[in-house]
Amino acid sequence: MSKLRVDAREALADVLVDGMTLAVGGFGLCGIPNDLIEVVRDSGVTGLTVVSNNMGVDGKGLGILLENKQVAKVIASYVGENKLFAQQFLDETLEVEFAPQGTLSERLRAGGAGIAAFYTRAGVGTPVAQGKPLAEFDGHLHVQERGIVADVALVHAHTADPAGNLVYRASARNFNPVVATCGRVTVVEAEHLAGEFLDPERVVTPGIYVDRLVRAAPRVKDIEKRTVRPRADVPTD
Repeated sequence: MSKLRVDAREALADVLVDGMTLAVGGFGLCGIPNDLIEVVRDSGVTGLTVVSNNMGVDGKGLGILLENKQVAKVIASYVGENKLFAQQFLDETLEVEFAPQGTLSERLRAGGAGIAAFYTRAGVGTPVAQGKPLAEFDGHLHVQERGIVADVALVHAHTADPAGNLVYRASARNFNPVVATCGRVTVVEAEHLAGEFLDPERVVTPGIYVDRLVRAAPRVKDIEKRTVRPRADVPTD
């Protein structure tokens, strides 16, 4: 059966429900599945738990779900550049579970690998470890972290082949490979759909993890913060 769907709306039509957990790839605005996020917004589902490194910025990326009041809980590594996210957290209208960035990545990977929990030193002695089991290994305290399994995983890739094998481009790879593994249903938008199977040596995410695939709509890629440095050949005075 083909994994390819006509568009993002068709790919998500029968899997979005209130109260579900979404794992979403990307880092800020880099490598985020914009088409899929917009379909989630337009669907009107509410009470969502969103697992992502952060929630984009105001008005872009996952920020549009916050604006639409569709998110009840966020599991992320930082509040970042989204003022609405920070305000909802401070107002206690949004439940937020923080995880160190490496721990969050490993929780997603563990969920995809069928690992229920693991121990790490990151977060010991901080609020991150409150209420979690502790154990000592090699003379050091470790905190138990649970693997994450999402109802639906949303992923952005650079290229996909007919089997759903994926490759990513540069820093847009970020959280996408681990997110792709942890969804009960994984939906991918890819910028390019290859007609032939990809070279196995190039594949980052094997197609076995991918359930549905759409071509990403062309769009201008937003940059959170554009920074430049003076050209060496241009006088500064």
